[in-house]
Order: sequence, then C-alpha cells, then structure tokens
Amino acid sequence: MKNLGNLMKQAKEMQTKMAEMQASLESHEITGVAGAGMVKVTLNGKGDMKGLSLDPSIVDPEEIEMMEDLIKAAHSDARAKVEAYTQEKMKEMTGGLQLPPGMQMPF
Repeated sequence: MKNLGNLMKQAKEMQTKMAEMQASLESHEITGVAGAGMVKVTLNGKGDMKGLSLDPSIVDPEEIEMMEDLIKAAHSDARAKVEAYTQEKMKEMTGGLQLPPGMQMPF
C-alpha cells in the first residue's frame, strides 16, 4: 500500500506541474517570421495568435496574394517554434520520460 500512496502523491505532483506549465505556456510568446522579416506572427505557447506585424513596403493592393502567403508562412514558422518549445518544456517536466507512441501530454 505504501507504493500506491507514493504513486498517488507523484500523480498529484504531476497534475500540479501540468497546471503550472499550461499557465506558463499561455503567457509565453514566440514570433515566427517570413519574407526576411517583413511579416511577423506572434503566438502564445498554446498557439493563439497574439500579434501580426507587416512591413509597410509589402502593403500593396497588387500583391495581396504574396502577402497572404507570407502571413501563412510566418504563422507556420511560429507554430513550429511553439511546438518545439512545448516539447522541450514537457521533456523538462517529465525528466525525459518517454511516453508510449500516440500518447501526448497535456492530456
């Protein structure tokens, strides 16, 4: 029974750490760029868009399609950085514990 008690305590600690990490992710901001920095998209650690910056030189009604492509590319760059950051934080929290294939945290 002692092992069960320890397991429950560890589960509770993990739950607390997960809640702290999720709060941290929400406040952490990561910026993705495209077009040599002409387009910047800022996301929080949960992937919510927090900012969009366009260099005035690309704001041309004739170039709307290019601008749309650059915004998508900047968003994709920021999203990849958010995922890498989240993975790193999860690795730190779990002490490098490998989860079974297909299982992701946070649950």
